[in-house]
Amino acid sequence: MTLHVFNPEHDLALAANLSNFTSPHAGRQLRMDIGFLPAIWAAVDDVVLVEDVEAAQRDFARVMHRSFDRFVDKRQLARLGITHVEPWGWDLALRSFLIRYGVGAVPAEEEIGVIRDLSHRKYAIDLLRTLDFEGTTGRSWQADGMAAVQQALQDCQRIVVKAPWSSSGRGIRFVEGTVPMISQQRWIQNVIDRQGSVVIETYCHKVKDFGMEFESDGEGHVHYLGLSLFHTQNGAYTGNILASEEEKQEKISRYLSMDLLEKVQEKICTCLGKLYCGKYAGPFGVDMMVVRGNNQQHFLLNPCVEINLRRTMGHVALALSKQMPSDHVMRVEYSDKTYKLKIKQI
Repeated sequence: MTLHVFNPEHDLALAANLSNFTSPHAGRQLRMDIGFLPAIWAAVDDVVLVEDVEAAQRDFARVMHRSFDRFVDKRQLARLGITHVEPWGWDLALRSFLIRYGVGAVPAEEEIGVIRDLSHRKYAIDLLRTLDFEGTTGRSWQADGMAAVQQALQDCQRIVVKAPWSSSGRGIRFVEGTVPMISQQRWIQNVIDRQGSVVIETYCHKVKDFGMEFESDGEGHVHYLGLSLFHTQNGAYTGNILASEEEKQEKISRYLSMDLLEKVQEKICTCLGKLYCGKYAGPFGVDMMVVRGNNQQHFLLNPCVEINLRRTMGHVALALSKQMPSDHVMRVEYSDKTYKLKIKQI
């Protein structure tokens, strides 16, 4: 029996690297409110872990207009005979939680340590350098001290500073001027003290966010799943377009050639297939950007803004696109102290 788990606090848990990790309130609330998500792609005999079974059944039916009766809570886990777990992402906190509630089908701590290392942004730096095709742009590197950050700012005037491990919308600062503000310096030094370095990127004039979604078999092969056209606000995810691949390609082709995207896709499959061989089996996504070039009509591709070594909302959108009509958008909205997944016609 396969157990699906939506643990949206995964990135923060991975950064903390603790078996006993308490997620911030927002992460706990998101897990409670839309924990039914894996039911969208779960097989008929799978089960989905949620905080509140009745609420999950109600909210799933509201979104999908059909029922799902295989939701379970943590009190039921020990007697289910779980043989496989598919989480949003693996971290020590989830491993410890599942063992505590009687699930033995979890990776060893050493395996999760490998996944944590592979989730470090240094691998996004390496991949970006590899994807150096005509029509691409972007540069990133690591800095292990404040002096290196200040030198980067002197050279570039505007940079993006990121924590090596962090979640969407968190762990990122946009810095410009001659020196970072005092508050930015404190944040940067704190990250360096805790995580050993920061990642610096040259600032790009973003026109459009999108990504590519993949699946690694852990044996050297990576399968491309499709495009993800998503929206962000202040760096945080807000929603995805639901459409066929042909429709998504048409939208991106207004800015970039499909030949370039195909080259990037094939290179990612080759490079990350080798990197993840024997180390990681599961879904992942690579976030990208359409970037404005030298004039208003010229666009470039930043082919690797992030590697998300876990399931992403892009994977959710791909699953929904197979079940919903096109010209819809999937949004995660927050109001009245709750999160709601909503699907609306564009």
